[in-house]
Amino acid sequence: MFRQTKAVLQKLRYLSFNGQQHTWKQKSTSARERAVQYQPGQKIHGFTVKEVVAVPDLFLTAVKLTHDKTGAQYLHAARDDSNNLFSVQFRTTPMDSTGVPHILEHTVLCGSEKYPCRDPFFKMLNRSLSTFMNAFTASDYTMYPFSTQNGKDFQNLLSVYLDAVFFPCLREQDFWQEGWRLENEDPTDPNSPLVFKGVVFNEMKGAFSDNERVYAQHLQNKLYPDHTYSVVSGGEPLAIPNLTWEQLRQFHATHYHPSNARFFTYGDLPLEQHLKQIEEEALSKFERINPKTEVPSQPHWSSPREDHVTCSPDALAPDPARQNTLCVSYLLGDITDTFEGFTLSLLSSLMISGPNSAFYKALIEPKIGSDFSSVVGYDGSTKEASFSIGLQGMAEDDTEKVKQIISQTIDHIIEDGFEEEQIEALLHKIEIQMKHQSTNFGLSLASYIASSWNHDGDPVELLRISDSVAKFRQALKENPRFLQDKVKHYFKENTHRLTLSMSPDEAYMEKQAKAEEEKLQKKIQALSDRDRKAIYEKGLELLAAQSKTQDASCLPALKISDIEPTTPITPVQISTAGGVPAQYCEQPTNGLVYFRAMCSLNTLPEDLMLYVPLFCSVITKMGCGALDYRQQAQQMDLRTGGMSVSPQVIPDSTHLDMYEQGVLLSSSCLERNLPHMFQLWSDIFNSPHFEEVERLRVLVMMSAQELANGISYSGHMYAMTRAGRYLTPAGHLQESFGGMEQVKFMKRIAEMSDLSQVIRTLPRIKRHLLNSDNMRCAINATPQKMSDTAAQLESFMKQITGNRKERKPVRVNIVERPIDPLDDSGPSRKLVSELNFQPCQMKTFFQLPFPVNFVSESIRTVPFSHEDYASLCILARMMTAKFLHGEIREKGGAYGGGARMGGGLFSFYSYRDPNSMQTLSAFRKGMDWAKSGQFTQQDIDEAKLSVFSAVDSPVAPADKGMGRFLSGVTDEMKQSHRERLFAVSHKNLVEVAERYLSVGQKTCGVAILGPENETIAKDPSWIVK
Repeated sequence: MFRQTKAVLQKLRYLSFNGQQHTWKQKSTSARERAVQYQPGQKIHGFTVKEVVAVPDLFLTAVKLTHDKTGAQYLHAARDDSNNLFSVQFRTTPMDSTGVPHILEHTVLCGSEKYPCRDPFFKMLNRSLSTFMNAFTASDYTMYPFSTQNGKDFQNLLSVYLDAVFFPCLREQDFWQEGWRLENEDPTDPNSPLVFKGVVFNEMKGAFSDNERVYAQHLQNKLYPDHTYSVVSGGEPLAIPNLTWEQLRQFHATHYHPSNARFFTYGDLPLEQHLKQIEEEALSKFERINPKTEVPSQPHWSSPREDHVTCSPDALAPDPARQNTLCVSYLLGDITDTFEGFTLSLLSSLMISGPNSAFYKALIEPKIGSDFSSVVGYDGSTKEASFSIGLQGMAEDDTEKVKQIISQTIDHIIEDGFEEEQIEALLHKIEIQMKHQSTNFGLSLASYIASSWNHDGDPVELLRISDSVAKFRQALKENPRFLQDKVKHYFKENTHRLTLSMSPDEAYMEKQAKAEEEKLQKKIQALSDRDRKAIYEKGLELLAAQSKTQDASCLPALKISDIEPTTPITPVQISTAGGVPAQYCEQPTNGLVYFRAMCSLNTLPEDLMLYVPLFCSVITKMGCGALDYRQQAQQMDLRTGGMSVSPQVIPDSTHLDMYEQGVLLSSSCLERNLPHMFQLWSDIFNSPHFEEVERLRVLVMMSAQELANGISYSGHMYAMTRAGRYLTPAGHLQESFGGMEQVKFMKRIAEMSDLSQVIRTLPRIKRHLLNSDNMRCAINATPQKMSDTAAQLESFMKQITGNRKERKPVRVNIVERPIDPLDDSGPSRKLVSELNFQPCQMKTFFQLPFPVNFVSESIRTVPFSHEDYASLCILARMMTAKFLHGEIREKGGAYGGGARMGGGLFSFYSYRDPNSMQTLSAFRKGMDWAKSGQFTQQDIDEAKLSVFSAVDSPVAPADKGMGRFLSGVTDEMKQSHRERLFAVSHKNLVEVAERYLSVGQKTCGVAILGPENETIAKDPSWIVK
């Protein structure tokens, strides 16, 4: 997978610094305590301990080691978290845009000395209980991480990963499949035209259809023109076909060596065991080399530069006449200076984050553009960091104006500095992030330290965040102009800055296609008849290899008996607060309180439904009570970990034509700020501000822009949502709230010259939603704090009961379900029931300016508690791994594809797919394959492992009990689902395939998003949008 890395602070945003303590019984000695006992200089399995540092903020002990023989670097973070992680990263510094590090990342995972079967990576997904498995290519490193909660599984995966990166087969055939190849369009017909194929080739064509991505790529290439950052490490589609198999092997030999490697492990498993296995299976077989992969500093320009690029027009842009982007990028200092990097990332946040920041006021509020440019703020993913500021969705005429505003704003900041409260709000945010516990903390840490460590920065220093905070406070105390001086130095006086503009070109796609065609013809003209014959034969060989049943017996695997037989119980207490149902769940939350409330939509008139997502996104951003929107944003940052509202459609677990509809309020805060958090909610309930039309326009534009930009990433989700639209009542509402229908609706709103009608609509929605009559709450907090929290919740409810209005549901058919299944007389959830709903078959095509398709077919099946649901889950997993992956990715060249079960629908999908009709026929072949029963017990067991690794993925203390709160699925229901999963047999799978997937039986919907399609245009059974 190719990844554009964003900066430390943006990583910090997703980096929650406290993984999960799964076991709260005091172990005799914790992993952290054991690790403190290592001594610098101590020798362990070919490694020498260099440094041992306790990092109490993050509840971990860091141990830094070096491998004696090869010089490989190693960092271990010992922490009482059972979700253990391993990662190895290599500094990969390509000097051309053929995508060699990216194609290599794909190819090393296609088989190795010890595990010579094809594609051990995808096969291990089904032979393990991993909580994460992937690989990333960044612009200057390639990283291979996995995580799992099972010790034996950790050893299995470590063995496969080590063998893959250090001893891969790198077969030519794998290079053709994953990288690029010339092949007959139909490999079985030597007379069909020759075309380019390959997984990475298609992945990058898809990536380059995304304008944000294109812009970010150009910006980096042009700001650092003198070394590795001037090329596309993921591969420029037209340069990929210049790469040879020999060059790929050469790149591996020079870059994938222990002397160029950094190992990271995390969690509660013993370090010695990891070191021993890594030494024996890999490192002992190498000698030290000098890899010479250092990245030199970019020579500084003596004067600023300007440049211009083009992109394809966006059919969904809120305003077709305003599709330009302009941004100024500044080269900053070396990222290995940890404190400087920390200061600059904080400075960046102060300058651009939220409505109180200077650039938000200067650029966003005047509505010159729809949002900041796709690259904005501090980026610490390159050896020297950068800071970028600019706008997207602007008119070409405003170019000079924007440049002027940027330089004036920098002057203002140097003059006026920042408010103390703004700085405090940001430091409070960091405090919350360090306390909040996420489930993939190891992975967050690995990504967080990757860039700096890659350039020989000190990873341990990066982990000591509170040291940096203290140093920052001290610097401000000693020099109140500390931050202004930085702005002056890095922005005002910096001659190494690039102003890059981008404008749409109607002929962009056409030019791309033409350039690809020319490249293809040039390759073809050079071929002799013998070459053509060889291409045809190689195509057949590849097809044969892809179609052969694989023997994966060389790979290690867990057994079904390694899976825990029972679900751990999460105790919750159900009661009421101020007459409103409340669920209390005691959890080790590290002094944070998590609040959620579900407000029903049952009384909302039908004509307001489409507005609900817009209402949700603006209700916490327009001001409330005595606060205007700026003060509100400041208070939220100072007092909470964020406050948000989101639309919810929850299919019933027992009936396909019943669902719950509502909006979910969620927020968190430090225990000391509870009264403040509830006060903010109470102001939002009692006196939200809706009158500011200018503020609303800014929010609408940003929202419409974000939706339009998201389609090229999540096209498969949009296709699946649309495919399910006419199959269940919940599916219909999901399309309104989160499908293409919502994208189009927001585009319409953004195009309105007068928003007063929208302004009148919002209070109407508010009266129905923010009403304690149709609401239920949930609190997750520490046992010590629970009674205090309950009292605060009680008084919050009293403050908002003025909103109580008995409103009649719009729909007659409301069914009540007890919240506590054991207490029928207690509080209940109110579901909408449409028992006379008639599902219908629909095929929809959305023509979009992408060179690739997103294809989906959904079939109406059964709800969660139906006895066939478990069999359908296993079937979807098995079909994906054993059939669809081979057809859609390996043979078809799509980036991904498969089947999934959920919400009463069995859905097929493909992602960034060069084909459309061929993929629909692959779905059909998949159904026939399932009905024919041509699969083994081993296939079923692997699918079960894969399903269980998802069912048992770790849950953070903040989210415990949430499944029950939202969808009413209790631990008992989960346990019976679990038992049904264990019991699924060969016979069950063939039966459900026949019952639900047979042509005469099934009710299905189909949707495709993609480029112009002649077949569909000629077929009247399709609706073309």
